[in-house]
Amino acid sequence: MFFNNSCCSTILLFMNKINAAITGVGAYVPEYILTNDEISKMVDTSDEWIMTRIGIKERRILKKKGLGSSDMGTKAVINLLEKTNTLPSEIDLLICSTVTPDMQFPATANIISDKVGIKNAFSFDLNAGCSGFLFGMSTAAKFVESGNYKKVVLVGTDKMSSIVDYTDRSVSPIFGDGAGAVLFEPTNENVGVIDEILHTDGAGRVHLHQKAGGSVKPASHETVDAREHFVYQEGRHVFKHAVMGMADVAIEIMKKHKLTVEDIDWLVPHQANMRIIDATARRMGLKRNKVMINIEKYGNTTAGTLPLLLWEWENKLKKNDNLIFATFGAGFTWGTIFLKWAY
Repeated sequence: MFFNNSCCSTILLFMNKINAAITGVGAYVPEYILTNDEISKMVDTSDEWIMTRIGIKERRILKKKGLGSSDMGTKAVINLLEKTNTLPSEIDLLICSTVTPDMQFPATANIISDKVGIKNAFSFDLNAGCSGFLFGMSTAAKFVESGNYKKVVLVGTDKMSSIVDYTDRSVSPIFGDGAGAVLFEPTNENVGVIDEILHTDGAGRVHLHQKAGGSVKPASHETVDAREHFVYQEGRHVFKHAVMGMADVAIEIMKKHKLTVEDIDWLVPHQANMRIIDATARRMGLKRNKVMINIEKYGNTTAGTLPLLLWEWENKLKKNDNLIFATFGAGFTWGTIFLKWAY
């Protein structure tokens, strides 16, 4: 059998292709549990209404003063490094996905790196709303696939309680605090991030945003008095676009890779609303036993939802399992990643 130079080059390229694989997961959730009964004492709602409309029973809250997203992210990264027997000095890059940074600057990623003792890496923040961790996965994978970075940490951490108005019934039951982290490393095996479909539509910002605190409307007595430093959401519009966006991209990536329902081992969906999760799974033809769900006990932790799912399901995952990630967030941002589990 004879091969021409072009054929040999293609085979060599395939053999040397670098994939970015997740090789470990860490997480942290605060101890304090905020229940629906407690929420119902703050606003006109009930456990039944929250469970029926959203699917959340309780959420974790970082209560102690002086603590922020970096503190949860630090604990998640330390947990990750300990589990993977990785030294802080081995990390080449740390990316932090968050919408609740400790401060406007410096980046929360820099603060986490300092607290963990990561000295040989550069770091930066990424804000893509509730799609932050998914977009971070794509970004981390690109650095690994370049061949220049061997160990990349991606951490998703959000202290959503810091921007939730607990007198607003449309928002107060939804969000919780938490953090998760994963380690990306290079491999020549056919595992890791296989493909992605990512979207943004800035027109969606009018339906889901924080009114004040940015450069357009800096903090003032007026903005504080008007309670404009909290999450603002038009629920019906967000729900409609989230159901359509998450399901459409998940089905698109299935068709692109000729994946059947039987081929998919797990759907890893953003935990915003149980009805959105169910609608996405139905559109994909998946039963609930193939869907990772922990919204009932953690709520929507924004950038923390996806890594918290992986953290809880880690012992159920097997090498070569096909995972479909799907998210939707403020911006609007939405997308999907097809990933083969590496261990």
